[in-house]
Amino acid sequence: MFLKSIKSTFLVLAGVLLFSCENSISKINEITQLEDTLAAITTYNIVYERSDSGFIRVRLSSPLMKRYLGDDEYNEFPNGFEITFFDKKGHETSYITANYGIDYRKRKSMNARNNVVIKNYETSEELYTENLIWDQKGNLIKSNTFVKLVMPDKTIFGDSMWANEEFTEHEIYNIKGQFDIEEDSISR
Repeated sequence: MFLKSIKSTFLVLAGVLLFSCENSISKINEITQLEDTLAAITTYNIVYERSDSGFIRVRLSSPLMKRYLGDDEYNEFPNGFEITFFDKKGHETSYITANYGIDYRKRKSMNARNNVVIKNYETSEELYTENLIWDQKGNLIKSNTFVKLVMPDKTIFGDSMWANEEFTEHEIYNIKGQFDIEEDSISR
């Protein structure tokens, strides 16, 4: 009789536990969205090279890269990065470095932030800004924030800019600075 009572109690408790479990859709969505904020891949001391016709054209290096998967897959460089560009002969032409970066793979767009520096080795020009977008489809670099362009003979300040990715052609907008103007160029 006592054994029968224990079995009955156990069956009732098991039934209550079994039928009281419920997974609401909102709770499931909450858990799965949390997984989307975790990096699928974490890589340390990464060096990535992109080549064309057997020559390295771009080299990216970073102490830490986190890859996030999903509809808008991206790579994050929370500890900074450096990208070096090369000409068709394999010579370094320019580089970009920043303390933070995020690369949207499908959009082919990279955003660099915090202490962004671009240097052109051929012209000895350096650009400093806090936010820069590299449009890899259009091979363009642009910034809509304050920029400082240091050239061998002068320094120019502006509130935005664009350049080709080799930084051999560029435009600074709303420029400020000291300039030498020849008298012949002044219209009267």
